[in-house]
Amino acid sequence: MIMSSPTLLTPTSKPAALLAVKTKTVTASVAAAELPPQKQTLLRRQFLTLSAATTLGAPLIVSTPAAFASSDEEYVKDTEDVINKVRTTITMDKENPNVATAVAELRDVSNTWVAKYRREKALLGRASFRDIYSALNAVSGHYISFGPTAPIPAKRKARILEEMDSAEKALSRGR
Repeated sequence: MIMSSPTLLTPTSKPAALLAVKTKTVTASVAAAELPPQKQTLLRRQFLTLSAATTLGAPLIVSTPAAFASSDEEYVKDTEDVINKVRTTITMDKENPNVATAVAELRDVSNTWVAKYRREKALLGRASFRDIYSALNAVSGHYISFGPTAPIPAKRKARILEEMDSAEKALSRGR
C-alpha cells in the first residue's frame, strides 16, 4: 500500500499571476545629440586622433634598447649569484649546523630568481636559463621531499653541479 502526502498532491494556495513591469529607456548620448553637427564631427575627429596617437605611440615609448641591456646585465648577475648559492649549499657537510638555514636562503633566492625570470620570453630560449631552471627544480624538489637536512645523493649532486657548470659557460658566452 502506497501512501502519499496530501501536501505534495494538493497546493495550499493558488499561484498568483506575475505582474508586468514597465521599463524606462535611457539614452546616454543626450549631450552629443544636443550639439550641432559641426561640433559632433570635431569631437569625433579629436577622439580618433587622440586614440590613434596613444595606440601608435605607446610601443615606441615602451621598447627602449637601453632597458634591455640593463636587464640582461641584471640577469647575468642574478644568475651568477644563484649558481654560487647552489654550489655552496649543496656542497655543505651534512653535519654542519647551518645547513637548514642555508637551504632556506637558497629556497628564497631560487624562488625569487624563478619568479623574476620565468615570464621573460627573451630568456626562455637561453641555455643558461634552461640549465639553471632544471638544477633549481632538482634541488628544491629534493629538499621539499626529504627535508632541509637530508643530503643530496651523489648522482643527483653531480648532475646539478654539471648543469651549474654548463649554465656558467653559457652565461660567459652570452647565451
